[in-house]
Amino acid sequence: MENVKILVVDDEMNILNVIRAYLEKNEYHVYIAETGGAALRLLSHLKPDLVILDLMLPDASGEDICRQIRKESDIPIIMLTAKSHEDDKINGLMIGADDYLVKPFSPRELVARVFTLLRRTRSGTDHKEQMLHFLGKRLQIDPEKHEITLDGETIPLTPIEFKLLLTLASHPKKAFSRLELVNLIQGYAYEGYERTVDVHIKNLRQKLGDDPKNPTFIATVFGVGYRLTVNPDEA
Repeated sequence: MENVKILVVDDEMNILNVIRAYLEKNEYHVYIAETGGAALRLLSHLKPDLVILDLMLPDASGEDICRQIRKESDIPIIMLTAKSHEDDKINGLMIGADDYLVKPFSPRELVARVFTLLRRTRSGTDHKEQMLHFLGKRLQIDPEKHEITLDGETIPLTPIEFKLLLTLASHPKKAFSRLELVNLIQGYAYEGYERTVDVHIKNLRQKLGDDPKNPTFIATVFGVGYRLTVNPDEA
């Protein structure tokens, strides 16, 4: 992808060098930071297209850095960590990461995930798509701007959350399995993908103010997955 800027944040220089070498081989522009503070300073003026963020940093936790990024931006974030417990992964996704890779990892797999995440999050900008309206324009989804509004208020979503909602909204009333959703929004399935989809749905519901027991927008289809409960407004 031409002129794509990636910020890699890790305090282990050997890992930084390996990641940079593999990404630059694939023609990405790579910038590195060894601390959370340096990462935030770079973010403010660099405006990268994607961040690869280690959870264990010398001056701040990766979780805190992720939260600070999410206050300002919906930039795609891939978390790196030595923590392999499923709860750690779920926590990373809950605070706003789009993907999560456990050390030690294959650099080729990381590059593949970077490519897929960028492709998925940019797919809505490659061509114009019609804005979707629901419930008398209470909910509006703009694929071109990657933006949703609810009752006139813009709702901040991560790239994966937006892609997930757009997928459901593009096929209202259709029940999607978790496997279908993870393949559509991330391009691949992996161990624990079911919980990953559930976490993204939980985050979406919270941001939409949706009660899972009496949903206005996203319903659980037991034994299958999820579906959007409302039809688009008629033109």
